[in-house]
Amino acid sequence: MAGGATRMLIYNAKLITWGASNEILENYALLIEDDRIVDMAPSADLLAKGYEAERIDAEGQYVMPGNICAHTHFYGAFARGMAIPGSAPKDFPEILRKLWWPLDKSLTEEDIKYSALVSLVDAVKHGTTTLIDHHASPNFIEGSLDSIADAVDQAGLRAVLCYEVTDRDGQVKSRAGIEENLRFIDRVRKDIVADGRIRATFGLHASLTLSDETLDACRQAAGEQQGFHIHVAEHEADEDDSLSKSGQRVVHRLAKHEILGPETIVAHAVHVDQSEIDTLASTQTWVTHQPRSNMNNAVGTANIEALTASGVRVALGNDGFSNTMWSEWKAAYLLQKVANRDPRKLSGGELVEIAIVNSASLAAQFFDEAPIGQLAIGAYADLIFVDYHPTTPLSADNLPWHILFGFQESMITTTIVAGRLLMRDRKLLTLDEEQITARSRELAMNVWHRYQSYVPKG
Repeated sequence: MAGGATRMLIYNAKLITWGASNEILENYALLIEDDRIVDMAPSADLLAKGYEAERIDAEGQYVMPGNICAHTHFYGAFARGMAIPGSAPKDFPEILRKLWWPLDKSLTEEDIKYSALVSLVDAVKHGTTTLIDHHASPNFIEGSLDSIADAVDQAGLRAVLCYEVTDRDGQVKSRAGIEENLRFIDRVRKDIVADGRIRATFGLHASLTLSDETLDACRQAAGEQQGFHIHVAEHEADEDDSLSKSGQRVVHRLAKHEILGPETIVAHAVHVDQSEIDTLASTQTWVTHQPRSNMNNAVGTANIEALTASGVRVALGNDGFSNTMWSEWKAAYLLQKVANRDPRKLSGGELVEIAIVNSASLAAQFFDEAPIGQLAIGAYADLIFVDYHPTTPLSADNLPWHILFGFQESMITTTIVAGRLLMRDRKLLTLDEEQITARSRELAMNVWHRYQSYVPKG
């Protein structure tokens, strides 16, 4: 074994390869060396080679690439079950003012780490191996991304991190948000963080909380090649604010400030019009779709058909909902049908393009040393075992519909990232769920108490 490399040989597996040409390979094996797949062949052939490696019998389970979440918020973990005082928010702007903005003000350094750990336990258990996070904690900004990075490192997952710059808490904190992005981007560029499993981008909240001056400051500070991660037109209020500020719709305003481009991620894009869609396409900006969040916040439905038909690259996120990405598949599939009252909208094949092909391509913008989101020689060894017993024939052609109507996250038994076992036979190996959840319950009580001092009454 060369240079002290670690090897793992997984055999007796049904491989779902994804990649450019998806295949289902019966009774196959994978040889993993360090963080890459280095050989792939029928089990008998690979076992006969006599590799010195830890051997794992997949016992006939499906082995496939781990899921990718293109947009999430770890910090929202402590909102689960929290009571909002007064009347229920009537629309998304009130949800921001009465829930999310008071909550993010309530987070301390330990809260940030444990809200991330809670989310990462969920990800490991449910087969989400790469996550692109968007963080906010205006009363603990400097070092906040290090706290999240420490949690990701402990979990063993792969993540892209950023801090949300906003003007809603004043210019001092706006500048601090810029500095936190720059500091962490510089750290990632200079050092190998978590064995290369953590990367960085530059976070912005949304046009409606960013002045022209701050947008320009972010563009200048970031440099020409750096992309951004920003919410766009999640609700009509974002468009109304942009028109009031600039006389332009949100996407055009961001384009003017040079925020868009092939390295930039736009979350939601629910209320963009065709001219904005054309701009997103021409700038090669990424869009992420979060159907469960859009339904929960009653903000409307993204026009996925118009986006993809125009050439916009759409990937799938969860916006801080559970890291059960097959649940997000199902929500996306059903939402387009009911919103359009047309059962032909968003086929299983189109959903694969979004959730698999595009989400992997987006992740590859950050993790570009090897293919990601596929089983192939040379690809990152990020994979899951699925204990699924189809009651009807399963093939590469009908796999999307088996995922939509048959697969459940509870069927995931093993999670591997960068060639390291994070969960085996449903037993977590890197995270102590009992300790994490016990401490998170204690911390959440204090977060909820502080939240009460920030939330507007009525």
